[in-house]
Amino acid sequence: MARIRTFIGVDIGPEIRKRAVALQVLLAKTGAEVKWATPESMHVTILFLGEVDERDILPVCRAVERVAQREPPFALRVSGVGAFPTPRRPKVVWGGITDGAEPLRRLYTLLEKEMLDLGCYRREERGYTAHLTLGRVKGEEDGLALAAELPKLLAWDGGRTMLNEVAVYSSELRRDGPDYAVLGRAELSGVPSE
Repeated sequence: MARIRTFIGVDIGPEIRKRAVALQVLLAKTGAEVKWATPESMHVTILFLGEVDERDILPVCRAVERVAQREPPFALRVSGVGAFPTPRRPKVVWGGITDGAEPLRRLYTLLEKEMLDLGCYRREERGYTAHLTLGRVKGEEDGLALAAELPKLLAWDGGRTMLNEVAVYSSELRRDGPDYAVLGRAELSGVPSE
């Protein structure tokens, strides 16, 4: 039985994508070697499942649909720039999520329970932090070059979009970066609470 590297996430839309690429171009001027996320691969991950048996993909998609039916569409805003593990020692550079962070956290909690029940997920030690990955820093010297720029970008505005669906993606690792394909989509169709 084939295994598929799988995650659940949301698309960020063309406006945020355009602004994120402009930010990558700006940060590239530091000369730091960074493996930048390609525009078509940009998304916000809710839950990374890892290797999932092919036969479990349909149950995963159905569970995502069940959760999405209970949750309403919401606005997502990307703003501010940070890094994991810290802005002083960046290994992953990201755009922060301001509007939409709470609904994403709620989706994470609901989806995590469903995936644990299916046996398709192992709980992570660290808590969920919604973010848009912009790039992965190659080495320590490159991180230092970027570290000087990151504090200047705390007010960066990456734009806003309405999120109407959650998707299940496959991720195939290639030499030039990951290749993502949508395995299933689930419309956010819950009624907003007053």
